[in-house]
Amino acid sequence: MKKYFLIWGFLFGLTAVILGALGAHALKPLLSEAQLDSFETGVRFQIYHALMLIILSQIPSVANKAILILIVLGTLLFSVSIYLLNVQEPLGLGNLNFLGPITPVGGLLLISAWLIMLIKAFKLKLQ
Repeated sequence: MKKYFLIWGFLFGLTAVILGALGAHALKPLLSEAQLDSFETGVRFQIYHALMLIILSQIPSVANKAILILIVLGTLLFSVSIYLLNVQEPLGLGNLNFLGPITPVGGLLLISAWLIMLIKAFKLKLQ
């Protein structure tokens, strides 16, 4: 399990850096200020959860398969929907507005992962 947390964490970290650079440079002339801010929110959430996955790989008492799935799916739904919603017009991807309701679903999955970890932390037998 530890390996999967690391792999997803490193994959999310790698792609967040690439997408952050893309947003700061290549997309800057194509997107409005609001779209860039939204795109950056997706990158920020992705990098936060990349780091969280890497940290969780070292805390087996809190990390489990359900949490891994919630974080991975939550990050994908949240961040990727934000990316696509903001680049749909300049990249000619057609109308992807159906992704709008997907973003909060991803957020709810991330909130669920954090809540489960909080509950697990209260149950730990630590000093």
